[in-house]
Amino acid sequence: MVGFAILIFLFLGSVEGFSTSSQPCTFDQTKMCKPALATALFSTVSFLLGGITSVVSGFLGMKIATYANARTTLEARKGVGKAFITAFRSGAVMGFLLAANGLLVLFITINLFKLYYGDDWGGLFEAITGYGLGGSSMALFGRVGGGIYTKAADVGADLVGKVERNIPEDDPRNPAVIADNVGDNVGDIAGMGSDLFGSYAESSCAALVVASISSFGINHEMTPMLYPLIVSSVGILVCLITTLFATDFFEIKAVKEIEPALKKQLIISTVLMTLGIAIVSWIALPSSFTIFNFGTQKVVKNW
Repeated sequence: MVGFAILIFLFLGSVEGFSTSSQPCTFDQTKMCKPALATALFSTVSFLLGGITSVVSGFLGMKIATYANARTTLEARKGVGKAFITAFRSGAVMGFLLAANGLLVLFITINLFKLYYGDDWGGLFEAITGYGLGGSSMALFGRVGGGIYTKAADVGADLVGKVERNIPEDDPRNPAVIADNVGDNVGDIAGMGSDLFGSYAESSCAALVVASISSFGINHEMTPMLYPLIVSSVGILVCLITTLFATDFFEIKAVKEIEPALKKQLIISTVLMTLGIAIVSWIALPSSFTIFNFGTQKVVKNW
């Protein structure tokens, strides 16, 4: 991760020859923006923060999954409903933790960087884009590394168990089965968690960059600028409410009731999120604003 951070710093800094003097802004030539060296430095810092947050999300996901597997097995003795609630809540905890960590670190990073950039929103969010890149970079290693590990363990377990010892697949007498399960945990839990975090961070950073070149970015309006983060916050609240429908308001008593319960989750969350986005958009965004595209203005309205 440190090696990638050094490369990012060298590439971004070399764009303007590691200049320490202010440059005309890309979307407004009448204003002066921060030097390229500062953008390279802050982009590197945000890259490291994104990578660290991604690793932490993957690690916490593995810890949650490890405890959840054992507890779900024990609850399954009491019935499918208890097992479903335990498994569902465990997955929800990982999802909330991932989204909350990403949102919290991103919000803190923006406020810290703002102490230096001030009203230079374009430079600020250009530096913030390294956050999403860091998350995706760590997700790559989690996915690929976990996939290679679990496939090697899977093939080894099959060769030894089925071919040489003639025992069934996933038999506890085969030690390689444990390694296969560990690989599944790394690739499917840690890798997936880091991957989801990377996608979440990248989409948020991309939306922030678009906001930075809009008219409310030029006018220094903070609330519309952070509209993508507000939408993410509403999503966390909506998912929290939706989770209660599956675990508290309705009880699962048979296996055939699991799929309808998950469909209800999808429908309820879609309806609530649609209403939430509409309300937030009406409150946070102005009635009309302008997106700047290298001198060409594109007027956008909220209807």
